[in-house]
Amino acid sequence: MKSELINKAEEFENRKFKFVTTSDRILASREAKALILEINEVYKQTKDVTLMDMMKRLTAVKQRIEKRLKGKPLTA
Repeated sequence: MKSELINKAEEFENRKFKFVTTSDRILASREAKALILEINEVYKQTKDVTLMDMMKRLTAVKQRIEKRLKGKPLTA
């Protein structure tokens, strides 16, 4: 379970993030969130430092995706 989850997270992290549509970005953001929450559940039980590092990296990727989703702020 743990190694399978780590493999999914690493595959997501190493994927090329070129999203053509907004729905692609939304799906990627949701996938990142789901992975982070799954890793968090395992981390609560094991307290493995590598899992925490992986969650931090995935959170950074997720934040970049969401920043792109929100777009540039409108100026007056």
